[in-house]
Amino acid sequence: MTTIQDAARADDSAYLRDLGRAFGGALLFSLPLLMTMEMWALGFSAEPERRLVFLLAALPVLFGLAHYAGFSARRGLVNTALDTLVALAVGFVTAAALLMIFNVLDFSSPASAVGQMSLQAAPAALGALAARRQLSGDPDEGDEDEASYPGELFLMLVGALYFALNLAPTEEMRLIAYMASPLGALGVLVLSVVLLHLIVFEAGFAGQEQAETPIRAFFDFTLPGYALCLLASLAMLWVFGGADGHGLQALMANVIILAFPAAIGAAAARLLV
Repeated sequence: MTTIQDAARADDSAYLRDLGRAFGGALLFSLPLLMTMEMWALGFSAEPERRLVFLLAALPVLFGLAHYAGFSARRGLVNTALDTLVALAVGFVTAAALLMIFNVLDFSSPASAVGQMSLQAAPAALGALAARRQLSGDPDEGDEDEASYPGELFLMLVGALYFALNLAPTEEMRLIAYMASPLGALGVLVLSVVLLHLIVFEAGFAGQEQAETPIRAFFDFTLPGYALCLLASLAMLWVFGGADGHGLQALMANVIILAFPAAIGAAAARLLV
């Protein structure tokens, strides 16, 4: 009986430690967004439909990350779903607390306040779920079983979001895209693909041990990974209003510029998550 109680107390203690680490991960990842003026404004200026789509689209990403990493060691469908919901709750609490401390939460309109928190909660939850890998004192604690090929591509998507989310809402990204010439945008695209390929081939993605040449890694990981970066960048620009009012050429430039940090994140996905 005593042994069972001791085991239960140990499990509770471990979960509280994991939960505290999740708050740390949420703060570590979301702090740049929480202190970004564009995100404060988007909380009440972005259409509610876009904020809702952003939050709903984040759920399967968070669920997948909880499956492959997660802030706790618990596994299984139910535990993964619970970790996803707890991480999202951690994200909302972290966003609400920091926005109130910074005195930027719009209390004049409940809808605006909820909008501000909802835009910040999903990125914070992403940081919470990556906390075991990022904040663990044991370098092997966050390592899980090798993912399948689709799982590796999913982790590349998470890595892309991990890097690019903090930059997507900023005006600097729009300015760089506006100032870039067509040749310059093409150069950024080529540089993104080259760096993505070099880092991926050195990072040791699952299945790469069968890849005898860099060419196979290029077609298996680099090209699909960069395509995911482009799609993720386009989606983030739409949510944050960066795709509004642009012609095709300007939109392509914005997507390519944002896909540059996304590609670095995708390449380093195995180091992040």
